[in-house]
Amino acid sequence: MNMKRRIHLELRNRTPAAVRELVLDNCKSNDGKIEGLTAEFVNLQFLGLINVGLISVSNLPKLPKLKKPELSDNRICGGLDMLAEKLPNLTHLSLSGNKLKDISTLEPLKKLECLKSLDLFNCEVTNMNDYRESVFKLLPQLTYLDGYDREDREAPDSDAEVDGVDEEGDDEEGEDEDKEEDEEGEEEEFDDEEDDDEDEDAEGEEDEDEVSGEEEEFGQDGEVDEDDEDEDEDEDEDEEEEESGKGEKRKRETDDEGEDD
Repeated sequence: MNMKRRIHLELRNRTPAAVRELVLDNCKSNDGKIEGLTAEFVNLQFLGLINVGLISVSNLPKLPKLKKPELSDNRICGGLDMLAEKLPNLTHLSLSGNKLKDISTLEPLKKLECLKSLDLFNCEVTNMNDYRESVFKLLPQLTYLDGYDREDREAPDSDAEVDGVDEEGDDEEGEDEDKEEDEEGEEEEFDDEEDDDEDEDAEGEEDEDEVSGEEEEFGQDGEVDEDDEDEDEDEDEDEEEEESGKGEKRKRETDDEGEDD
């Protein structure tokens, strides 16, 4: 894929000014030069141009906010003065695997006052005697050369001053994630409260049903008891009437016997 086409795809319906990171690794350059990249990418901070066949950076647009260009594995042999002119705020520069042979080719980098880290792995210049001492002397603003400082201490994996890419964007993404997690937590709590309320309502309804059932049962028992009492009263009255009838009969019989006498 050519570089111009790749840039179009990387935009993804965004304007160039909205792009902070642009990766064009392994694209085909146009006769060894950058193609399709314009000064409209005013907020670009990271640019990946690894293995694109670059010979020159002469047509590089002015990108004042670019901090970290990756130019490894190309065929650049000089012309670095354009980097100092077009990319004044570089903090990290990777030129590993290029055709840089002499310390003198690095001299234009003296103008990059913000440059903290320079990578020249697999460049011929690294084979020179006193290579590290010479580069640190030429570029006193450097903190790290090929991943190590002047005292051979390794650079940290995440150096904010060196990388400085998308830190603000990462912070914003982190805030958005925290906000989403808070909102999800609130929704879960709200759902739990609703479930608790539903459970309480269901238990309340069950209690009411039980009370109603007991009242109905009690009411039926009361009615049965009243019927039993009425039946008992009727039986007592019948017995009293029978006894009264027997008494009157005995009395009449006695009277009849007296009259016969």
